[in-house]
Amino acid sequence: MELNQTTEVAVQVSAAERAEEQKLLRRLQMMMNMTMQVIAQDESLTIDEAAQMIGDSRKAALAMFPGKELAYDLIWKPRFQRLMRERFRIM
Repeated sequence: MELNQTTEVAVQVSAAERAEEQKLLRRLQMMMNMTMQVIAQDESLTIDEAAQMIGDSRKAALAMFPGKELAYDLIWKPRFQRLMRERFRIM
């Protein structure tokens, strides 16, 4: 009986952890999309301000998911680089 209870508790904990991670992932996605939209659409934004926004979003992402620098560099960095090239016509 104790083994079944322990297993059941472990399953509940892992389900709660997965739900929390999914919540964080949705929050991260929304934050990155909003950052990209502001950079793309705000005509008054300077290149320095856009770069600062990207840096701040990176810090926030790594605060939410510590140790995931590689994932950020593989997923979000190329998107921001492409956006900066398109928005500010830089090579």
